[in-house]
Amino acid sequence: MTALTADTRAPAPPRAAATARVRAALRRAAPALLAYAGVRALGLLVLAVWGAAAGRSPHKLLALRWDSLWYTRVAEGGYGYTVHLADGRVHPDLAFFPLLPWLERAGAALTPLAPEDAGLLVGSVASLFAAWGLYAIGALLGGRRAGVLLAVLWAVLPVGIVQSMAYTESLFTALAAWSLYAVLTGRWVWAGSLAVLAGLTRPVGLAVVAAVWAGAAVAERRDRRTLFAVLVSPLGWLGYVVWVGVRTGSPTGYLDIQAQWGNGFDGGAAFGRFIWKNLTGPVFLAGVGLCAAVVLIGWLYARCVRQGQPLPLLVYGGAVVLLALAGSGYFGSKPRLLMPAFTLLLPAAVALARWRPARAVILLGPVALASAVYGAFWLHGSGPP
Repeated sequence: MTALTADTRAPAPPRAAATARVRAALRRAAPALLAYAGVRALGLLVLAVWGAAAGRSPHKLLALRWDSLWYTRVAEGGYGYTVHLADGRVHPDLAFFPLLPWLERAGAALTPLAPEDAGLLVGSVASLFAAWGLYAIGALLGGRRAGVLLAVLWAVLPVGIVQSMAYTESLFTALAAWSLYAVLTGRWVWAGSLAVLAGLTRPVGLAVVAAVWAGAAVAERRDRRTLFAVLVSPLGWLGYVVWVGVRTGSPTGYLDIQAQWGNGFDGGAAFGRFIWKNLTGPVFLAGVGLCAAVVLIGWLYARCVRQGQPLPLLVYGGAVVLLALAGSGYFGSKPRLLMPAFTLLLPAAVALARWRPARAVILLGPVALASAVYGAFWLHGSGPP
């Protein structure tokens, strides 16, 4: 009777089974999320102490400064705001992709939060999903400890404080990481759908599209779902760029707006001139530091290749680095623009995973503190993050 009862027992409903899988995945990722949250909490604590000493509001620094102001304006009144500078330059808000303002507007409509606070909430929640996605990729390729360390390494980046701001870096990285994970695990509908959302978040959404296409090109099995991902993935980025073109009356409308902001793609010529100017000027050490940073990035990417990372990860990381370094925009923002290139951290995560946990903590603890101090210093400065 017992055996017969067991044989005829109804299977769990699909929704219940999916919920159980998510809970199990969340339990596995809990160490990474807790470690990540601890690093970010340290950064916010140092920022609060620094702000109290400087007489400045940490809330305003995180939610109402630089790009976050532009996103808030779009959330409140839609597109159409333009700043005319004294030197004749024009800065239209069409330079900013719409997903974050949409979420801010929805958050303000559904909760008592102001749009800028909804932006902070989106950034905070997205940063946890980004850490979870990084853990998932790291655990898939290098084991659970590598996954935890990949999330922590991303948290302790020198400009990690941006992950706690009302900016798009956390949102984009979360969407990119889970899209890449979906590519690596053959979940093509998810891969394409998340790539659409990434393309609505930042211009570098093209890097996610390229990764989806690369994954489809080398997939062992191709079917309608793979084709769906290939066809759908560019629609977010392409849809916004086309909409801007229609609105401005020019097929190159978005590129023209980026040029008005001083942004463009020149193969790195402007960045090279900027480095040379530092090397030959009074801030020689800054030029040396920039050269060292570029060499380090190249070395890290070479390590990714030698590590044998899957092609989608190599394509994604290479595209993010190329778009960041070969652009002619604000050079002070390049560390932030490189933040989504988390794949460069995977070799270090795998190497650290071989260490004893105590040894890794001894190394990463001071790094986390240095990142927190630098983040507070950075936000209290005058330049854009």
